[in-house]
Amino acid sequence: MTPAADERIGEAGGRWIPRAEVLSMLGVKTQTLYAYVSRGRITARPDPSDPRRSLYAAADVARLKGSSGGEFAGQVLPFEPAVKGEAVIQSCVSLTTDGRIYYRGRDATEWAQGATVEETARLLWGCGDHNPFAGLGVRVDGASGASPRARLFAALSRRAEEDEPSQGRDVTSLQREAATALNEVVDAMAGPGPRLFFHQRLARGWKMLERDSVHLKRALVLAADHDLNPAVLATRAAASGGASPAGAAMAGLAALSASPMARTLKAVIVYVIEARRDPAGAARRHMEASGAIPGFGSESFPLGDPRADALLALADLPPDLTAVLREGEAASGSRAGFAVALAVLARRLDLPREGALDMFLVGRLTGLMAHALDQITDGSPIRARLRYVGPRPGAE
Repeated sequence: MTPAADERIGEAGGRWIPRAEVLSMLGVKTQTLYAYVSRGRITARPDPSDPRRSLYAAADVARLKGSSGGEFAGQVLPFEPAVKGEAVIQSCVSLTTDGRIYYRGRDATEWAQGATVEETARLLWGCGDHNPFAGLGVRVDGASGASPRARLFAALSRRAEEDEPSQGRDVTSLQREAATALNEVVDAMAGPGPRLFFHQRLARGWKMLERDSVHLKRALVLAADHDLNPAVLATRAAASGGASPAGAAMAGLAALSASPMARTLKAVIVYVIEARRDPAGAARRHMEASGAIPGFGSESFPLGDPRADALLALADLPPDLTAVLREGEAASGSRAGFAVALAVLARRLDLPREGALDMFLVGRLTGLMAHALDQITDGSPIRARLRYVGPRPGAE
């Protein structure tokens, strides 16, 4: 970075600037800015004076401008150059670019049309011809809990405590261990039974019609992974420290359960239940109260989340749920995001009230396991330095 760029960063300090200024400084399009935000390269926050708009960290913009001489305006490179002060984590799991998500090079929405959770795990885990799910049985002492989500965490935390550290172990045994842990989680959530596919066992546990289990399968596959986020970072940091696949995924799941996506999904669940009774009225009330509707619009996918489209295209929604989507998009001027698609599908399948969140968490567990395995077997070192800024020793 040039001295001039360093000066720009110093001058930017803690300032927050509007979108138009960012676009002018970087010479990029709005979609490119949203991609930078989704990748964590530029920090964004709501504008206190207008929550419908975002402000962006001027220091991040100045830093990116100082390092972006090799990038063409309006273009997001799949493999971007490192920014000074930015941690770069190499991953083979998934890529988000040009409004699409790819699982190890496969378009996720196309893959989800026919793939099972097990096949998705084998793809994301890099198993090749090896099938770590072959011959898995039922664990006699199943994990207990008052809800499917509680049993999910109980089963995963038990495996995190039981499994050996990952360092020095071969990849095949780690994949088998991850498959066994995922198998136990599904049994804990759905209850033991015939050795069906994971989505079929979960559908049976939720007392769904057999013909509808295909929708659940698609949701679980589409939820598996999406870009770098705190849950992925937590998973990889734990794996880098020697945690087992289950232990690393447990760290990621804990971060995920309190993530912005989880909070948005909870708000969307409430909204969909409200809007199902009065689609136009609910949309109007939310726009008047906050200028936005939970789950409609996405900075990561300004032209529409492909996962939402893929999930809803074949869902055969009843008129009332179709109206929820139609009125929400009309009032907000934005497309329904993946959280909305999950919440609407959960109501279509008559799942428990927070079934959409359960679907999301167990679906994402496959991807978190993938990041754990990727970090253990072929991950770049995760190095961070803690900079102490508290009181000096002995200061009163």
